[in-house]
Amino acid sequence: MNPRALATPQAMLARAGSIVPYLTPEEVADLAGACQGRNRHRNRLLILTLFQTGLRISEALSLTPRKIGSHEGYAALHIRGKGSKDRIVSCPENLTHQLKSYAFDRRLGLDDPIFPIGRKMAWVIVKRAAAAAGLQKQVWPHLLRHSDAIERLRQTGNPKKP
Repeated sequence: MNPRALATPQAMLARAGSIVPYLTPEEVADLAGACQGRNRHRNRLLILTLFQTGLRISEALSLTPRKIGSHEGYAALHIRGKGSKDRIVSCPENLTHQLKSYAFDRRLGLDDPIFPIGRKMAWVIVKRAAAAAGLQKQVWPHLLRHSDAIERLRQTGNPKKP
């Protein structure tokens, strides 16, 4: 039986009123800055990409140089998202430049993944960076998506507006 079917209206209301966990931009900067080791540049770029674009981890890991472009004159990522739906995601100019430079420096082909790692490794990267940064919050890749939405909501009043 579906566990949600057993939830009482009071329990559902309490859950709906709870605050979604998130990281502040300063905490994300600490997280990205704490990346260490041989792949620190890639790991830092992954964390920034997840936060600044709000991509799901699977979307970020499928990102290729070909998918970095523009839409109506603004930097954008062309993503195949959940349910195999295509969508265009706003991407800050600075991040777009960093992604393109990273791909160029590593001589990636147009269809080579920028982050050639699996989901488990992405979790490890984020967890290690959180520990190195000394963050007291529980941190996981999808938390960066929540944090992006919260920050957009603060800045624009709309969690989807760039």
